Amino acid sequence: MGIVLKQSFKNTLFIYLGFAFGGVNTLFLYTRFLQDEYYGLVTFLLSSSNLLMPLIALGIHHTIVKFFSSYFTKSEKDKFLTSVLFLPLLIAIPMGFLGNFFYDQISTYLSEENPIIKDYTFVIYLIAFTCAYFEVFYAWAKVQFQSVFGTVLKELWNRVVVMILLFAVYFELISKPEFIYYLTGAYFLRMLVMMVYAFRLYFPKFTVSRPENFNEIIRFSVYIILAGSAGAIILDIDKFMIPGKESLEKAAYYAVAVFIGSFIEAPSRAMLNILQPLTSKTLNEENHKEVASLYKKSSINLLLISGFFFILVNANIHQLFLLLPSEYAGGALVVFMISLLKMYNGFLGNNGAIINNSKYYRVTLPFSLAMAFSVYFLNTLFYYHLEMGTDGLALATLIVIFTANTGKIFFVKSKFSMTPFTPKTLTMFFVIGSMYLCFSFWDFHIGEIYFLDFPVHPVVGILLKSILITIVYFFLILKLSISDDISRILKKLQKR
Repeated sequence: MGIVLKQSFKNTLFIYLGFAFGGVNTLFLYTRFLQDEYYGLVTFLLSSSNLLMPLIALGIHHTIVKFFSSYFTKSEKDKFLTSVLFLPLLIAIPMGFLGNFFYDQISTYLSEENPIIKDYTFVIYLIAFTCAYFEVFYAWAKVQFQSVFGTVLKELWNRVVVMILLFAVYFELISKPEFIYYLTGAYFLRMLVMMVYAFRLYFPKFTVSRPENFNEIIRFSVYIILAGSAGAIILDIDKFMIPGKESLEKAAYYAVAVFIGSFIEAPSRAMLNILQPLTSKTLNEENHKEVASLYKKSSINLLLISGFFFILVNANIHQLFLLLPSEYAGGALVVFMISLLKMYNGFLGNNGAIINNSKYYRVTLPFSLAMAFSVYFLNTLFYYHLEMGTDGLALATLIVIFTANTGKIFFVKSKFSMTPFTPKTLTMFFVIGSMYLCFSFWDFHIGEIYFLDFPVHPVVGILLKSILITIVYFFLILKLSISDDISRILKKLQKR
């Protein structure tokens, strides 16, 4: 786990730095500098582009991670990379042509409930295209075991740009429509920077020759594109559905709650950036003992860290909502369900990487399709028919992904005879559950303090409770010897 922990630590720092910028943007700047309608519009455009991106990418970013380590000569690697690099254009160019031809019909349909969407529909395609090729070049860097720079671009770049643009809107240097256009341009620039970095790490000799297993590569990509599209539906269909029934402002309120709940997934994303190519490499080498070791270690370490942030977020949620405009309050249940789901995702460790990079990758398609249909059905039932509001959208996501992920645990157990459970897993769940119950139903009562009309007292309360939680949590982690890797890191910090 040496290389994993080293790059995961760096990735985690940059991801949380990105979350810090994103938190300031989401909780304070968007809600004050941009009208709720425009914030909801940005949320809708980005979520819609996320639905389109896997289709344009053609699954090539997953294909690179799976197959690159199976080639051993530069000639073979060059044939592989050259053959897959331009494949997304086979989808992107016809899609762009059709989108331009039927633009009026598409934009009119999407803007039926919120007319403001009509003038910005083209942005969905442009951002989806840039994100697709960004992911391709990001995967290019990952297989060289260099994931940190890509993480900076993915997690930090856009959030810093958004902050700069929001201040530009506030000081009337740009208009709100110009904010969207400049943001789109930032996505293009990010893609180009990632491309240059990827080529500096490994520049292939372009050739028209194809690798011998090209047909297998195409089959894998087709499966992944379908599975990836279904996966995108699961993650973003809720934010896409809201403007079809309610105002864009409601999408903005929901986006804030989802962002807060998603805060705890940063460790998982950081570790998986390096675990994916490492898992692929060990599977290609048929080193199942190492795969099982990575599975267990990634599971307990991510459960430990995700559990810590799960407690922090939910124990302070009511104080956190005091920092927001009153319209954004009331999303505590959404935060709880999303954060619980993200913690469970962390517990799975590199489960998804094991399936996607093994000979059983085809199972991801039925899994993803079943999840996509289920989440759409439950969203429709809870949101439209039972009138459960955005709580229903979050509940649908929780039920579907929790059920599917549990199924993936049993699948890996049946095919590889390995599970994520360690002797300390149940102890870890008990610690998280106990601390959640102990800290989530009270707050420090501090007299109201304001600075320039900004409430300071909730910040003080959050800091005090967070310090207390941190001391108790990591004392228990050390005392109970939950994770050897984390214990070593904590002991090193103690010596310093």
